[in-house]
Amino acid sequence: MKKERLVSLDVMRGLTVACMILVNNGAGPDTFAQLQHSKWHGLTFCDLVFPFFLFMVGVSIYISFNKIKFAYSPDVVKKIVKRTVMLFAIGLLLHMWDMATKGNWNLVSDLRIWGVLQRIALCYGIVSFMSLRLSWKSMLIVAVCLLVGYSFLLPFFHGYDLSDENIIAVVDRAVFGEAHLYRKSPIDPEGLLSTIPSIGHTIIGFSFGQILMSDKPLKDKLKDIRMEWTSFAFISIGLIAEIPLNKRVWSTSYVILTCTLAMLVMYVLLIIIDKWGKKGWCKIFQAFGMNAFFIYVVSEVLAPALSHWGLKMPIYEAIHSVVSNTYWASLTYALLFVLVMALIAWVLWKKKIVIKI
Repeated sequence: MKKERLVSLDVMRGLTVACMILVNNGAGPDTFAQLQHSKWHGLTFCDLVFPFFLFMVGVSIYISFNKIKFAYSPDVVKKIVKRTVMLFAIGLLLHMWDMATKGNWNLVSDLRIWGVLQRIALCYGIVSFMSLRLSWKSMLIVAVCLLVGYSFLLPFFHGYDLSDENIIAVVDRAVFGEAHLYRKSPIDPEGLLSTIPSIGHTIIGFSFGQILMSDKPLKDKLKDIRMEWTSFAFISIGLIAEIPLNKRVWSTSYVILTCTLAMLVMYVLLIIIDKWGKKGWCKIFQAFGMNAFFIYVVSEVLAPALSHWGLKMPIYEAIHSVVSNTYWASLTYALLFVLVMALIAWVLWKKKIVIKI
């Protein structure tokens, strides 16, 4: 018998991508602190968005390969490689597009290698291949080893210093060169070395997917989630006391805490949507979730285009003429941008069009 699709999964994915677009598209001189990344140590609302999405990538990997019982085959390998390369390439093309709209045509010599989609690509590819050879419990052991090893590595090599001596910056410069890295900070927030804990992060999402897709009744799934969430919550408390919360280095405490919060949000959505059947309010987020990657890419193409065409500031100024507070004017601009993306997502959803990336 075919399992009923969990609407809350699409809603969670949609909520996350909508928030990603929101925090990426403020305007004007001022933006609320919670809609910006922490300068170094700390945690804001903005810092939760990408790890939530990466957690959902892990969940989606389990759902996808569970359909074929994690059977290894040349066709499956080809599919994983193709999607990994596609995600990475689109990430590079988005960087090129951003450079071109700003008048920088050194599209190869100044190209930033790392980015959000590039990190997702590596995590997707590595965790997908692992899932074909290892049980989910064995993968969790790998995740623990990666996170523990990373936690020991950072303190000995300036990993928590915002400086050029940080091991993450040193590795990235040695492998890729200064010209191909993030320009606004010595630390590339999606660098090579910090991809290690990101893989562990994705594996945690994968293991959560195992709970969601089990054959147990929903009430038993909720019970299992409560137990896993409680365990992660206690671990989070212990880690935060010892390890700084830091999004840019993707610290172990950051991984565990954001995964814990993602589990909590998913738990609440499961109760509201799949247990109580309250689905009317979430249709727009379900629409976002059905084409999450595509809508994100469209937003990353449109945002720099608006600046290049000279439209962003006039739109912001028109909003500011009505909303005098610059912080709220910036938020209003971002919300209107999300609304435009929502209209695209809604049309695709109503037409039952799913564009897979």
